[in-house]
Parts: sequence; structure tokens; C-alpha cells
Amino acid sequence: MNNSSQQAFHGTYRGKRVLVTGHTGFKGSWLTRWLLDLGAIVAGYARDPLPHETLFDAIGLGPLLEQDVRGDLADLNALSALIADFQPEFVFHLAAQPLVRLSYDIPVETFATNVIGTVNVLEALRQYTARASSPKVVAVMITTDKCYENREWLSSYREDDAMGGYDPYSASKGCAELVISAYRRSFFETLLTTSTEPQVRLASARAGNVIGGGDWAVDRIVPDCFRAIQAGASIPVRNKIATRPWQHVLEPLSGYLWLGAILDDPSRLRFPDSKPFRSGFNFGPNLTSNRTVAQLVEELLKHAGGKWEDCSDPNAPHEASKLNLAIDKAFHLLSWQPVWDFETTIVQTAGWYVREGAGETAAALCDEHIADYCADAKSKGLPWAG
Repeated sequence: MNNSSQQAFHGTYRGKRVLVTGHTGFKGSWLTRWLLDLGAIVAGYARDPLPHETLFDAIGLGPLLEQDVRGDLADLNALSALIADFQPEFVFHLAAQPLVRLSYDIPVETFATNVIGTVNVLEALRQYTARASSPKVVAVMITTDKCYENREWLSSYREDDAMGGYDPYSASKGCAELVISAYRRSFFETLLTTSTEPQVRLASARAGNVIGGGDWAVDRIVPDCFRAIQAGASIPVRNKIATRPWQHVLEPLSGYLWLGAILDDPSRLRFPDSKPFRSGFNFGPNLTSNRTVAQLVEELLKHAGGKWEDCSDPNAPHEASKLNLAIDKAFHLLSWQPVWDFETTIVQTAGWYVREGAGETAAALCDEHIADYCADAKSKGLPWAG
């Protein structure tokens, strides 16, 4: 990593013990790689990767972890044992059932994983920090932009808008946000290590529709594109007019890491305590990155070749057609903003897949993209970039 990468987040994670749940997934693999590059001591908790989740092994994360625990979020005892043994100073909870359409097929598992799984992570932290000698823990719980009650507004959703969800996935994430709020107010805000600071400094982060190299998930548009391109087939596009806030995976990850750093030490932004940050935050792109699925595919094809066909199905399960996030809170409180515009995001994403297909290693590509992203953030003067 270059100096821009090493200086990121004011050295918060260097030598710190960080637990990542869902570390074997797409976002979890990118986050784990970045934390390791930042000098963190990382443990992971997740199920074994699904067949399409190849990024974790492709970038060689397993041997680099302090602990690589495979387990179910339903297993409170396993989570509690890991937290008691590893003694994390930071927790990033990403593990989830992350797909809207799949949630129609497995609604019970979706609710169990996304709601009870969140309960179990928080309960394991509550049990751990109830001990007199336990350290302060910063916990950032990752949900989704789909946690809001979607009314198909043209305006953007803000952090104080109502939770909800039409489909099981979205509803489960709205429920998870309510769980996080309940644990914060019922337990963690009452366990103060000083007059103002709780022992568990808890926040939630909401983002969605991330793209980037190494995502091979089933039923996601960018992986669908590159599977079709590699097979020499037309890309099937099922919902071409749906508008989404597309962003590179590094955008929300920078928000999660910066939010964790400020919860750890709010004086980094000249705040006297962490209270303003113990809440929910949206991390989304600028409004110019809100594009239709068809526009996303057309832009990808400029850099990767191929063709697409309209496979819209009027009888398909319901998915929201419009969804925008307001990021004013992150901008004003965290001085966070997106780094890459829509076109740059597409160039970086398409380039990753094309270069990896030509024989370049996934690890080198991830490190290069992290370094480029940090350098561009620094050139914009963003405080987390150092």
C-alpha cells in the first residue's frame, strides 16, 4: 500500500483488534483487506463462503486473520465465545442474507439471519461488556438503504424517516434498525464509562447497490453482466427502468471506517463526545449517480463489450423502482462525501473484472483500487484520508 492508504483514518486501526462478521462475502472481503492494510488485527465470523463468493480466497485473506471462525448468526454461544476470546475493540457487523429476490424464497431464514442475527451480535457484546474488566467497544452495524419504508418518492430518504419494507429482506433490515436502537437505548447508553461515554459506542450504517470488482453474487446486475460477457451471451436485464444509487464498494466502506474512528475518538473532528455519532448514518453517492439499470449496463458495456436484452417480467416479485439516500448528515457531522463519480465507478469496476480475467491477481487489483481511492480522497481534502 502507498502512503495515502497507510495514513487513512488517522491510524485508528493500526494494532487494534477488529471483528468483522460476514468477512467472507463481497463487502466483507473488501473491508477485511482494507483493515489488514491499515495494520489491524482482524478476526472474522461467517458461514463458509457460498460457491459464488470467491473473492475471500482469491485475495488470500484466510491465513492473514487472527481468527477465522465459521458459524451461524443464530448461534449466540459461538458469537459470545469468540467475542470473549478475541476481545475486539471494534466490531463491524456485515453478515446478512443480502438479496431481495431470494428473500421471497427463504423469508424465515432471511428474518432469522438479519433480525435475530443482529440481536445475537448485540447480546454477545452486552454480555461481554457487562464484565468489570471489559474494554470499550466501538460497534458499527451495517444494514441497508432498503430499511426505509419506501414510498417511491423522488426525494431522498433521511435518517429519521420511518423504517419499513415491502419484501422480507427490506422489512428484516428495518427490523434490524429497530433492534439496534433498542439495544442502544435500553442497555448501552446506560453503561457509561464516564459521564458521557457508554462502554459500547453503537451506530448503524445504511448503504446499498454497491458495485466493484470481485462480486459474483447470483441475481445482481454487475455479476450478471460479466458472467454473460465471459460466456459470450446477451446480458439479461429484468428491471431496466429501476433507478438505484450506484456506488463503488469502497465508498460506504470508507464511511463505516471513518464512523468507527470518530466513535473511538470524536476529538478527531473536534467534538467533545461521541453522542452525535451514536445513531444511524446514510452513506450513498451524489444524486448524479442515481441511474437506471439500463444506464448502468450501457456504461459498463462501453468498457467491457457485450450486449444486453430486456428480460422484464411483469409477474416478477415486487422490487422498489426508486430509492435515493440523503447524505447530508454524513457530510455535515463526519465531513464525509463520495470520492468517485458514476463514470469513475464504472471505469474502476469494469477494469477490475477485465484485468482479473486477463490474469492479474485479485489481491493486487484490490490493493491498487484502495490506494487509488485513498489518493483521490486525499486530493479532495477529505479528513479521513489523512
